Amino acid sequence: MAKPEYKIKMRDAAKVGKLQEESYQIPVLQTRGELIDFLIRNKAYPYCSKTGKIFFRRLKKAEDENTIFEGIIKNGAVEKLGLQTEEDCKVLRENIRGELSKKREYKPTIKDWPEEERPREMLMKRGAENLSPAKLLAIILRTGNGVKRISAEDLARNMMDCFGNFRNLDSASFSELCSVEGIGMAKAAQIKAALEIGKRFLREKTKIGRKIKSVDDVVNYYKPYLRDLKKEVFKVMLLDGRNKIVNDITISEGSLTASVVHPREVIKEAIKESAAAVIFVHNHPSGEPKPSEEDVEITNRLVQACDLVGIRVLDHVIIGGDGYMSFVDAGLMKEG
Repeated sequence: MAKPEYKIKMRDAAKVGKLQEESYQIPVLQTRGELIDFLIRNKAYPYCSKTGKIFFRRLKKAEDENTIFEGIIKNGAVEKLGLQTEEDCKVLRENIRGELSKKREYKPTIKDWPEEERPREMLMKRGAENLSPAKLLAIILRTGNGVKRISAEDLARNMMDCFGNFRNLDSASFSELCSVEGIGMAKAAQIKAALEIGKRFLREKTKIGRKIKSVDDVVNYYKPYLRDLKKEVFKVMLLDGRNKIVNDITISEGSLTASVVHPREVIKEAIKESAAAVIFVHNHPSGEPKPSEEDVEITNRLVQACDLVGIRVLDHVIIGGDGYMSFVDAGLMKEG
């Protein structure tokens, strides 16, 4: 006895021709178990509409290209599956998800590792300074990619492979971080927050209970924020009579020109904060800290204006990449 066929409407004429040429017959799935296996293979889930109609959503195309999904489903599948309500559909969806989960390749998570190899336990026993960058980042990420069973450390290693170091992670945008598989906005935010904590810690070491004694203090304060910027930023550090930091302000962002960095803005902020001295700081996105002729010209104009109102200019520091240049050290201005 020949197997029954289903006549189905095909919008794609090419597919119809191919089926006719191959004399293809759509198989009949007789049992509920066969139908469930079919749904699992096709990653198809049943749903019930508000009007009570049962329908199926697929996460991907059928694995067997010769299988016409709609034809299989229309042959009494709903009745064979015993689907009448949304609750029936929900139960079957959970069963399908459970079976698909079993089929995924198992990759042990950090919880499955020996205790002495887990990042958090290693940190507590050996100290944070003895952990690799990937293990430190894994602690920040906390969990891996649950869908693909990737551990947090595997995910952290992928991040370090992509960006190389924490500095590049810090300068990466959210979209760049999220381009790594397994990293969403939440994990990207965790990474950014952790890196910001590190930068603020460096600032606190300079800011709390200490006065500015050398150019190194200035560089430590600004370098984490300025060295990797892609645009020039001109800042002024405001100091009291004992050279303690009162505030730091941004005067301009973008191309550094005399028209943008105006003495009036510097003096206004210094007077408002009752500052006795100032230090100018700006960055060179090129990574070369050597001052340009315009840098020298702007500095001279600012020094002259500050002298007129009795504000001391202690230095002008240019940060470029990992280096810096001090106008005082270079003999380009006298220390105030």
